[in-house]
Order: sequence, then structure tokens, then C-alpha cells
Amino acid sequence: MKIVKILGGGCPNCTILHNNVLSAIRELKIEAKVEKIEDFAEISKYGVMSTPALVINEKVVGIGKLKYKKVKGLIENG
Repeated sequence: MKIVKILGGGCPNCTILHNNVLSAIRELKIEAKVEKIEDFAEISKYGVMSTPALVINEKVVGIGKLKYKKVKGLIENG
């Protein structure tokens, strides 16, 4: 099972990334645990200076505005 985390304070791009992650997981039909982390102290532990950020299995794989196709590929291969 993959562990997918969305790092961000709740901005519109964070919400879009969260929705894209959920859609990609459904489309790929994989088992994954999705967490949304909004606490900036926790976010800083990942070395991320801007949000949103996407973390798969404790590895930061994307930062900033990520399109659905990119998110899907990262989850599928991550």
C-alpha cells in the first residue's frame, strides 16, 4: 500500500492537488492511504519551502501546481 501525503496550508492549489490524488488513486485502482498535512512545522520536516507538495512513501516527488496527468504518473510509478 502506498502512503501519499499532500503538504499545504489549504490554498486552492493544495485542494486541487488533493482532489487529483484521490481521482488518480480511484482511476488506477490501487490501495493507498492519503494524508493531508497542513501544519507548517510538520511540512518543514520534508525540506519543502513552498506548497503544495506531493509525498509518496516519505519521498517528496513534486512541488507546486501539478497537473492531473503528472500526479497520476507519479502515483503509478512512485
